[in-house]
Amino acid sequence: MLLPDPAPSGWRAWHRPLAVCAALLAALTVLCAVGVALDDRTLLGESVWVKPLKFGFAFALYSGTLAWLLTKLNRGRRLAWWVGTVFAVATVAEVGAITVQAARGTFSHFNADRTDPITLALVPILTFGVMVIVIAQLIIAVVVLRQRTGGRDLNRAIRAGLGLATAGMIIPIYWMVTGVHPRTVTDANGDDITMYQGHGIGDPDGHGMFLTNWSVTGGDFRVPHFFALHGIQVLLVLTAVLIALSARHAWLRDERVRSRLVGGAALGCWGLVAVVTWQAARGQSLIHPDGATFGAFAAVLLLTAVVTVRVIVTARRVAASGEPRAGDRTSW
Repeated sequence: MLLPDPAPSGWRAWHRPLAVCAALLAALTVLCAVGVALDDRTLLGESVWVKPLKFGFAFALYSGTLAWLLTKLNRGRRLAWWVGTVFAVATVAEVGAITVQAARGTFSHFNADRTDPITLALVPILTFGVMVIVIAQLIIAVVVLRQRTGGRDLNRAIRAGLGLATAGMIIPIYWMVTGVHPRTVTDANGDDITMYQGHGIGDPDGHGMFLTNWSVTGGDFRVPHFFALHGIQVLLVLTAVLIALSARHAWLRDERVRSRLVGGAALGCWGLVAVVTWQAARGQSLIHPDGATFGAFAAVLLLTAVVTVRVIVTARRVAASGEPRAGDRTSW
């Protein structure tokens, strides 16, 4: 199979397997949304189609981000291309298995049913697929950390974002390995299914939040997973906005200033993920924080605000004084 052009440009040069993966999952998201509207079957109080919808949307967004990111590499491109392909295949297999089980009206992850041949056939995909995805993610992160992929601002956004995404993929594995909650639940077909482990802390199947179905009765490791996985998109959008604003604001034309602002935002993202992880580990719902959690959120917000304000004030003062700026670059 031919590798992509060594100097790609434009969306047509994005990593093709990842781009196809993103397109397939985006289409799946739309189909699952239709399923939610038309199919009244439920699992643990939510539509059978909600889980593949969420997985499809999340991985479509992240696969698309990786498809673009891999065009920015100047070293290790061949390794990253093949690892990206493995990531795409494993993701399609994982989300495909989830969708098959949803269509059948039964559970995918944590399903310990040993009598259903289809479930037995899909268990290896659901069990080992996520490990393949995480390992591929780790390799891509290492390749990216070994090089500069653009200006200081873009480089910082990518590095911090990939670090967040990697943490977001590892966090759920910890609880899936350490938390065992054997129980029997009923699927959409009325069959009793033995389940092991769970996504909740303190209440394995706690649920209730609109759409996300995050637990309102206990902690839920899907909360830090979500915030960490999509931190990279937040940082990349922020970088693009800062570059666009630099055309109108002279103090933003120094890429060092933009890099520091992105770094402040990354600090806030890491702090947020740390707090919601700590909150979930204590068996506390995201929407029912106690005083300690409020204090932690406030500390993260204050620190991020102080860093951001200091960078802005210093940059505006330097720009107003007419001091020379180094590293004035707006590459994207």
